Amino acid sequence: MMLINLWGFLIVWSCAAVESPRSDIGSPAHHTPKGFRNLYDDSNRGAGALLKWKLGLGPQESTVLSPDEIPFCKPSMAEPELNRIKNPDPDQIQITWVGHSTFLIQMDGVNILTDPIFNDRSSPFSFGGIKRLAAPGVRFEDLPPIHAVLISHNHYDHLDKHTIKRLANRPKYFIPLGLARWFKKRKIDHLIELDWWQSASSLGLKFHSVPIQHFSGRSPFDQNKTLWSGWIVEAKAGRIFFAGDTGYSPVFKEIGKRFGPISVSLIPIGAYMPRWFMGPVHVNPPEAIRIHQDTNSQQSIASHWGTFKLSDEPVGEPPLYLEKALKEAGLYKKKFLIMKFGETLSFR
Repeated sequence: MMLINLWGFLIVWSCAAVESPRSDIGSPAHHTPKGFRNLYDDSNRGAGALLKWKLGLGPQESTVLSPDEIPFCKPSMAEPELNRIKNPDPDQIQITWVGHSTFLIQMDGVNILTDPIFNDRSSPFSFGGIKRLAAPGVRFEDLPPIHAVLISHNHYDHLDKHTIKRLANRPKYFIPLGLARWFKKRKIDHLIELDWWQSASSLGLKFHSVPIQHFSGRSPFDQNKTLWSGWIVEAKAGRIFFAGDTGYSPVFKEIGKRFGPISVSLIPIGAYMPRWFMGPVHVNPPEAIRIHQDTNSQQSIASHWGTFKLSDEPVGEPPLYLEKALKEAGLYKKKFLIMKFGETLSFR
């Protein structure tokens, strides 16, 4: 039990510690001698801040909604429409939510997985770490052939070695700068590794790596040595924005200027409390709405909630908080959807 708790501590640390080394003169602003940094907020939140949070010594914050407004959360599940998944309309954008940040995107005859995790735990080990609260909405065995995989960064709840092993070298992997070594160590070389604002054409689509505000690391010893990215995918059917995992920053207005209007954006809404600790790297629902607006998105879908308990807010709060924030912003709630696990939606 002590070993499991220790590794749980290290996993959370790898999702929390941020270093801020200086950039080399003449190199891109987000490059550093030891790795990478954010363009805007590069707060240092190391082991001391993590311990302060875990011991309850930080500023006291209450939930956004009262306990009476947050029922016990049992995630809503939909029966997967396997025939629809296996035979998508190539003229539409079809999206299925598997859970957390894992989506099956289907457009122009191409099947894309985002940050695939089908493992029971977000952990380096099968016997410990953060356990899933809901099974994947679509079983791995029921997936159609996967042609491409988008990876936003290397945290355990976004880059799962067990799932990557099952996918093997069959899809084309689109990865942030510095991650190729991790994949090649696992005999996967079907890779396109991109820096921010770089693009590649493949499978009849165009893939763009775009800045987000986050960090990387799978242990206390490799913080920010690989990059973190959002992805824009351009197809005849439209443009998709996969934000991965991010805090809010002005960079989303730049993404909107370069790529808007965006047909569908996949934006995180969970793991936002306590704000003093999570704020720089995890948006809350009002900030997710700002990303929706900044990127000139015609439609957004919520991600990064309901699958793993990563932070202090109740598991059932993010979707209710999103509905409240949409109402306060004067936006039609169907502009920013909460999907059921396993649900499939189509967009023209």
